[in-house]
Amino acid sequence: MEKVTETWVTAPRRPISAVSRDACLVHIYPTGPSMGSRYPLQDELIVLGRGEDSAIQIHDHSVSRKHARVEQTPDGYFVSDLGSTNGTFVNDRQVDNTRLHDGDYLRVGNCIYRFLAGGNVESEYHEEIYRLTIIDGLTQIHNQRYLLEFLDRELARSARHQRPLALILFDIDFFKTINDDLGHLGGDFALRELATIVRKTVRREDLFARYGGEEFALVLVETSQVGATDVAERIRQTIEKHSFSFEGRPFSVTVSLGVAFTTGDAALTAAGLMRNADDNMYQAKRAGRNRVVS
Repeated sequence: MEKVTETWVTAPRRPISAVSRDACLVHIYPTGPSMGSRYPLQDELIVLGRGEDSAIQIHDHSVSRKHARVEQTPDGYFVSDLGSTNGTFVNDRQVDNTRLHDGDYLRVGNCIYRFLAGGNVESEYHEEIYRLTIIDGLTQIHNQRYLLEFLDRELARSARHQRPLALILFDIDFFKTINDDLGHLGGDFALRELATIVRKTVRREDLFARYGGEEFALVLVETSQVGATDVAERIRQTIEKHSFSFEGRPFSVTVSLGVAFTTGDAALTAAGLMRNADDNMYQAKRAGRNRVVS
């Protein structure tokens, strides 16, 4: 029996002293030239904002001129909101003032940073850079690069052992309307919330990933076409029934899903299986959205 590859990546919590002199923030979202940038927290007080006098200047209109500050105290590092328009969040919880713990996610406006303060920050930093190559910074599920690598491996194993393999591709219906109504922060919230609720239903041996934009993929190993269709329908219903709310404004989300399947066709490539699932997903959209096509 082949060993199942563990696909989830979670940074371990490490015991730390109250204050680490090497603590830093690592930019993990949005992607682009700044991704992976490291900001040491050696000064006693660091301001994050759009203003030119900010120690960490963020060129994004979702960020206030003086948005938040990180302050070093004898009891550790604390982050405080500075009356920003869009709020300061730690691990998706809005905060006024709170202590940061090793591995926490700090969000200011549309930008997300990882706080590192463990015993060996240099090693943790390189671990984080590796994570950024396979994990989507916004949703904290795997990204397109890892998805395609995983799919290549599983297709090869499916062909070698003549085992079934299924792929579900889905995206959010009318996502532009969500962005228009709630702004891009609301759209980002919808993506994170959807990823969180779907991830709870995924088996360890399968892979859930963000394919791009508002599009997601789920690879189901050793799963029949009927089984994959049932999974897709459960996902559709779970999302449709979930109560989404952003800044006190409730909104609904539905998805259209396409299912592709193989019993071990050696000639089938990852691109081919993705194309089959994509064609079925767009059939679902043309048929009225909020449905599964297999």
